Amino acid sequence: MTSTGRPVPYPEAARTLLRDTIVAAVDELVRSRGWSATTMSDVAAAAGVSRQTVYNEFGSRRSLVEAYVRREIEALIEGVEDAVRASHEDARNALHAAFGLFLKLASDEPLVQVIVADAEGGELVRLLTGLGRQVATDRIGRLIVEVWPQVSVADAELVAESMARLAISHALLPTSDPQDTATAVTRLVGPFIDEILAP
Repeated sequence: MTSTGRPVPYPEAARTLLRDTIVAAVDELVRSRGWSATTMSDVAAAAGVSRQTVYNEFGSRRSLVEAYVRREIEALIEGVEDAVRASHEDARNALHAAFGLFLKLASDEPLVQVIVADAEGGELVRLLTGLGRQVATDRIGRLIVEVWPQVSVADAELVAESMARLAISHALLPTSDPQDTATAVTRLVGPFIDEILAP
């Protein structure tokens, strides 16, 4: 069913399932051997489809890993969105909860662990930082305006991009416990949050 309640047409549902199956195969292979040692043939075999099917759906190895990275980032951000909505009455507390949760989830995320272990060279780092910042900035910016409608779009985008950059940086180069880092970032960003939420 779609968000409007109408049934999803079979071809669309089948294609979504196929793409999800292929990306799930990438996840399994990244966890076990890393991305640099994973070929399109490996992905096809793990997904139970032909190599040509993988190319037909994603076009290139880079597009495939982008789809995988995007899926992992969006899964992390869903948790962050839930944390913000649950604590929205106290913006600083929402910021602290969301930032700490993101770092905790990221520390358990296989993609982040592979990058932190420096097993992949620069490809995944560039993807995670570039695509991650783009996806996080967009979704968190929209979330801020949804939860706190008094905040301007420009201020929401500024907070979202700053938080995304900080979160990704701390996830890739952790220096302390996620909660301690969240406390420090909240102390740093809190005054601006207070300013943009002021009546």
